[in-house]
Amino acid sequence: MTDWNQRYELGDTPWEKGHAAPPLLELLEKMDPSIWGEGAVLVPGCGTGHDVRLISALGLETTGLDLAPLALAKANEFSKTGKESYELGDFLDPAWRKGKTFSAIWEHTCYCAIHPSCRPDYAAACIDLIAPGGHLIGVFFLTPNDPGEEDEGPPFNASIEELDARFAPEFERIDSWVPNRCYPGREGKEWVAIYRRNSFNQT
Repeated sequence: MTDWNQRYELGDTPWEKGHAAPPLLELLEKMDPSIWGEGAVLVPGCGTGHDVRLISALGLETTGLDLAPLALAKANEFSKTGKESYELGDFLDPAWRKGKTFSAIWEHTCYCAIHPSCRPDYAAACIDLIAPGGHLIGVFFLTPNDPGEEDEGPPFNASIEELDARFAPEFERIDSWVPNRCYPGREGKEWVAIYRRNSFNQT
């Protein structure tokens, strides 16, 4: 299991680019702000919080969640852009998410970072946390490895078919596209998707 805090201690953080994800910027230009809903937004695996601050600047209450205390310490060093906050916790832990509800989740590098065997737990977390009618909005890293590289992960590969099956039937995909804006080296490897939480199967 990856020790994410140690990765920050060692400076071994290739995902840390110093600014918000380009596909998130593209999504904000493309989609109506109402896609985020009227409640709070959660950003699991937020790292140092660049995406959190960008979403918070829209006037949305935004919570960044991470396993690494050092990442959150760095996130809190930045000036606030709005109503953002950070929590230390495990997105996959039912105890952490008990009693919590969000109108949307922004996914970026969390899904690809967890071992594929844990992906059912990721889907369960989304079901528990996203209110009916809310959205899972994310950029998924489909093919992080170059041809010839072994898929040892993290990051781990995903596919559109797997993602659709993973979140069905509780979620319906309502939009998706390959982003034009991306980090260098990720051209054509990422996929933006918006899944809407259905109102049935509530417990």
